[in-house]
Amino acid sequence: MLDILAVIAPIFMLIGLGYLAVRLALFPQDKLAALGLLVVRFALPALILHSLSSRSPAELLNTPYLSAYAAGSLAMLLLGTGWAMLARQQPLPRAALYGLGMSCSNSAFVGYPIVYQLLGPVATLALALTMVVENLLMLPLGIALSEADGSRQERFLRAFGRSLLGLRRNPIILAIVAGVTLALLDLSLPPLLAKPVAMLGTASAPVALFVIGGSLVGLPLRSMLRDVSILASGKLLLHPLLVAGALLLFGPLDPRLAMAGVLTAAMPMLSIFPILGQRHDMQGFCAATLLLATTSSFLTISAAIWLLQHYPFFH
Repeated sequence: MLDILAVIAPIFMLIGLGYLAVRLALFPQDKLAALGLLVVRFALPALILHSLSSRSPAELLNTPYLSAYAAGSLAMLLLGTGWAMLARQQPLPRAALYGLGMSCSNSAFVGYPIVYQLLGPVATLALALTMVVENLLMLPLGIALSEADGSRQERFLRAFGRSLLGLRRNPIILAIVAGVTLALLDLSLPPLLAKPVAMLGTASAPVALFVIGGSLVGLPLRSMLRDVSILASGKLLLHPLLVAGALLLFGPLDPRLAMAGVLTAAMPMLSIFPILGQRHDMQGFCAATLLLATTSSFLTISAAIWLLQHYPFFH
């Protein structure tokens, strides 16, 4: 158990540092957005580019992993959306937010630092493959469903297409494309460029964790506790189980990559979840869910690591 704490504790200490810095007015909360932009537009793309460009084509064209993670996440999206519609009587656009919150992980800000601490460089490969699934499938589909009215197919297709077109300027997607292209062409970054890219990439994890911690200050967690708890439980418990089942079904896979996929699915939902809820006046509910899932994930992620270490399903 101590080795698990050695992996998890530094991550949540950095999250706690961000929380205290904002809570004690040592760092202004309105400046967190700038740090977040540093991560998603520069540090994280640099990390992905540097890692993917040094991988073999066989590692990058990992159809079993992509298929399994997509299948597990799609199943969670459908289950979450269906539960909200049937059990909570929510219309499709609002129900889709439930499903999206249960099926899309904070793979970059929380997932990557934890998985890297545990499994090493394979974490970057898992991050890139997971972000392909999330950015090309899960987010566009979830956003399109949340913007549709359930009766107009054209509106759904328009929203889905708009989400995909928006990826043209996404630095993370551009970094994935560039890294994969270099690897397929058996090229590498020149040393003069590789060094600063690697240095910039190392900033992604600590800065991202600080931002997550600071963002939790002031989030509500009083109303709608039942739905919030169910949504958080679906994300932290059911999503990784579905992904694990899909990985076993679509395998065989590198055991460390499979473990990375399960752990990534066990992370709390994406940090922009409250922003996605604004369209339907659900930002308070989404923020409360994010807060509960993030704080509870210390226990659930520790349990997931323990299970994967003591019961090696993928060996």
